[in-house]
Amino acid sequence: MTLTPRWRKAILTLHVISAVGWLGADLVLLTFGIAGLTGSDPGIVYRAMGLIGTVLFVPLSLAVWAIGVFNAWATPWGLFKHWWVVVKLALTTVMLGLVFFALRPQLLDAFALGADLPQEQRVSLLAAPIVSSSLLVFATVVSTYKPWGRIKPVRR
Repeated sequence: MTLTPRWRKAILTLHVISAVGWLGADLVLLTFGIAGLTGSDPGIVYRAMGLIGTVLFVPLSLAVWAIGVFNAWATPWGLFKHWWVVVKLALTTVMLGLVFFALRPQLLDAFALGADLPQEQRVSLLAAPIVSSSLLVFATVVSTYKPWGRIKPVRR
């Protein structure tokens, strides 16, 4: 499938907007995580964290992955032609799995329990956005610099 330049730019723009939104929501979760551990009202903080996480962060993570896969598949970059695309795909796929299977249940607990959220989960809800924000910044750097070149085709 080949997109016209106008459609390629539109899909890329949508991918960048969703990725910026994902990073922004992640930084909001980080802010809530810090606030929850440093004395802010945990009844408000963790409910807000759960709401933002489930309504904004989780859907954005899926959107970034889906738009990114489509963008790579439908443009000359290809899904498996360049190392930087493969690295971003692998990183985003792992992050998406962690969001859905590890973080989302904790966010639902935070929303439901608020101030009664156990201390271990509070710490975990701080660690998760630290790691994911770092990985999202790394993915942004990889997208900008496009290191490692093309994947060499296997010769038969």
